[in-house]
Amino acid sequence: MRELRLGVLISGTGRTLANFLRVAAAGELPAEVSVVVSSRRDVPGNQIARDHGIPLVIVDAREVRGIEAFSEAVYRALDEYRVDLVTMAGFLRRILIRPDYRGRIMNIHPSLLPLFGGKGMYGERVHRAVLAAGMKVSGCTVHFVNEEYDAGPIILQSCVPVLEDDTPETLAARVFAEECRLYPEAIRLYAAGRLRLEGNRVRVLPEQARTCLSEL
Repeated sequence: MRELRLGVLISGTGRTLANFLRVAAAGELPAEVSVVVSSRRDVPGNQIARDHGIPLVIVDAREVRGIEAFSEAVYRALDEYRVDLVTMAGFLRRILIRPDYRGRIMNIHPSLLPLFGGKGMYGERVHRAVLAAGMKVSGCTVHFVNEEYDAGPIILQSCVPVLEDDTPETLAARVFAEECRLYPEAIRLYAAGRLRLEGNRVRVLPEQARTCLSEL
């Protein structure tokens, strides 16, 4: 299993970034966070990068106009730090998918996609929608990113129960605890060469059948 150079894209608290760093410090993540790219100047996640001595590049979405220019600025940072895999970690901006990054950008969403995904569906909005729909289970989904919101090929999913007395906050906490387990597992599978894209599906190969990741 090779060690990956990881690029982490953030827009907020940096909780997922902090989890990656915790898991890596425990020797349980075959990856080093090589650069953090933030779409906001004033979010707590930026300080997490600074505190850990990780290069931080801010591409403020309020200052860079147009998706083409914004995407180009993000990729410029990822290219500079020779990133192997990009992980969106609460990143709330859409980017164009450059051909050489297809199959190299992951995201995690706090629902069982394709349910409760799409533009504007993030954070507490997702959990409120789950409760309003009367769902008995929820969960999280790790997927490869394409140019549609939350529509890329699914890598892993995990369920959590929805309890009768749940609030958006209690459900969010239960889902996030599972995200902290699932996202590093997806990265480990990628590093081990056990993910193969077949059209819009991801096949997880047995451990003895490692392969290179094919393109979308």
